[in-house]
Amino acid sequence: MAVPTLCIADGIYPTAFFYRNSVRRLTSVAHDRFTNPKFGIDGRLRNGPKVTATVNPYTYTEAAQPEERKSLTDFLVEARDFVRSDGGDGGPPRWFSPLECGARAPESPLLLYLPGIDGTGLGLIRQHKRLGEIFDIWCLHFPVTDRTPARDLVKLIERTVRSEYFRLPKRPIYIVGESIGACLALDVAASNPDIDLVLILANPVTRVNNFMLQPLSSLLEILPDGVPSFLEENFRFEQGYPFAAMFETMLNETDAAQIGGGLLGDLFATSVNLPTLARIFPKDTLLWKLQLLKSASASAKSHMYTVKAQTLILLSGRDQWLLNKEDIEKLHCTLPNCEVRKFENYGQLLFLEDGVDLVTIIKCTYYYRRGKLLDYVSDFILPTPFELKEYEESQRLLTAITSPVFLSTLDNGTVVRSLAGIPSEGPVLYVGNHMLLGTELRPAAIHFLKEKNILLRGLAHPVMFAKKYGSKLPDMHMFDSVRMIGAVPVSNINFYKLLRSKAHVVLYPGGVREALHRKGEVYKLFWPEHSEFVRTASKFGTKIIPFGVVGEDDLCEVSKISSSSFSFQYLEFFKTLLKNGIDSQVVFDYNDQMKIPFLKNLIKELSQDSTYLRNGEEGEVGNQDLHMPGIVPKMPGRFYVYFGKPIYTEGREEELNDKEKAHEVYLQVKSEVERCMTYLKIKREGDPYRNILARSLYHFSHGFSSQVPTFDLRNQ
Repeated sequence: MAVPTLCIADGIYPTAFFYRNSVRRLTSVAHDRFTNPKFGIDGRLRNGPKVTATVNPYTYTEAAQPEERKSLTDFLVEARDFVRSDGGDGGPPRWFSPLECGARAPESPLLLYLPGIDGTGLGLIRQHKRLGEIFDIWCLHFPVTDRTPARDLVKLIERTVRSEYFRLPKRPIYIVGESIGACLALDVAASNPDIDLVLILANPVTRVNNFMLQPLSSLLEILPDGVPSFLEENFRFEQGYPFAAMFETMLNETDAAQIGGGLLGDLFATSVNLPTLARIFPKDTLLWKLQLLKSASASAKSHMYTVKAQTLILLSGRDQWLLNKEDIEKLHCTLPNCEVRKFENYGQLLFLEDGVDLVTIIKCTYYYRRGKLLDYVSDFILPTPFELKEYEESQRLLTAITSPVFLSTLDNGTVVRSLAGIPSEGPVLYVGNHMLLGTELRPAAIHFLKEKNILLRGLAHPVMFAKKYGSKLPDMHMFDSVRMIGAVPVSNINFYKLLRSKAHVVLYPGGVREALHRKGEVYKLFWPEHSEFVRTASKFGTKIIPFGVVGEDDLCEVSKISSSSFSFQYLEFFKTLLKNGIDSQVVFDYNDQMKIPFLKNLIKELSQDSTYLRNGEEGEVGNQDLHMPGIVPKMPGRFYVYFGKPIYTEGREEELNDKEKAHEVYLQVKSEVERCMTYLKIKREGDPYRNILARSLYHFSHGFSSQVPTFDLRNQ
């Protein structure tokens, strides 16, 4: 079987190409509209005409499946083509580009893949299809017989990086490296601080675990040569031969797949691939790779202090051979712009695991950009139906116990239980109140995508997007799903860009003060006296939709406990609440905590570690201190969300440029939000299914996928 790759002949940069199996992949407009970043949020091709989607792909996410990807068997089959039986896999290291990566978006950045100890360059084979939609991918291949030392490999990679940077200086260059490749990537970044590099390092090794590797090296020294040919010629590891079937049966009976943790079982379950593995790692090659690992890791350790590149470190929780936790912590501390993600249940070959999707990881961490700086609008990639399904699964508990009711207002003033009153065309600005911890936006984001195919871009606190090393703020991975679904750091420039791109934007003028309110402040607005969002909205003819959310008092009755019963266990519970949105009861609020000196210092430290947003405001509105309220779960009630009638600003730019006129509209929006909340608080009294017990009985009798009724909307 031929390897579907485009090879670069000279091993440095492309001067000549040859194709193998060059059947290019075709993609449909309907698919690319929702998965490819060359399409904007409003369905427009970049620099092209508008594309009209006929089907909402998010409607039936329950049936969504992950995109079909190649398997480990495909990796071994294609590796066999590189490692030919006649020993023809010679020559220097060289780049190749997989042909299934051909249909990429315009202005896609370059991604260089540096392989791990296998050296084939096929380590991303399960990621090629999706990565190829947003990157120009080159993979480095080390021939089995190659003995190029680490310093020369770094020079080879540097030449490629510099030539491509000279060709496209405004685009970043991504380097994805595994184990040995991660060490080489750090060395390249250290030597080229003037080049815009983004490093994605899987299981980087800055110090070799000699306790584990020394016995392996000694064993290899005494292992006889010619093992590959011995296996193939004497035992005939080929399909259809009796020994192959017997060996495979033996593996199955001993549960080898379970012993190996899944991936190792797959590796050895198909006995026909054993000769391929043996040819990838003949004794002398494996001994050389171990020496290469030692030299590359030592060089990376000595140079890592000069690395300035943006770095994402991916760690396998079950990699016990190479990783050292202390070294990873030191690397995280040393690199100035670094994030770490850990995958507890995965092994050394991270990118070949079933549950690891590198594109999703890049999207969640906001590590994808096409220019010098990340643009949260133009660089954002829409979630796929399966990614929305996974997000919906993560929020299923919150949705199930709150059973949200969404109401909107038609042009004639009629209130309906649907989003029929929501305009499809942007820009639209939704302005409303925060409930405790801001959990109301999560089910709303899902509902908008499934019913209207509208992505809500919520303006969120910067604490969800950046964290200083050593800070006590929640870990960034807790907000990955929020970023996946479209959250954007609140700022004037991001707000302007979103409206300019005709997006649907959610704004909470009350901010952190409203989301972390005190006892007795349920449904109280903490809006600034003046706001510029009306004048900015009018520049783009934005439709402003006020909305109100209630239900917190059915979920969180604020009470008081003695300060002596508080412990730091509440910190971990608060983190769980941020992640899962579990309904709760505040028992120890900001005012209580500020009376205790060490908690007061903690609150000040947390606030200083984050971006302070309301420096110009006085009083409670300007108090945006971050704190972790003491919270315990409570019997849940029901969420109600009511979107009022749109306030149109189109054609009023000159009028609303006047501060007094804009302030009148601002007060109108605030009054409408309060009216929406009052309407819901009154109407929900007539909801027979406001209590979770009544809703549970309804689900038992009508099915768990059925929509639970609510109050009568006819008497408005």
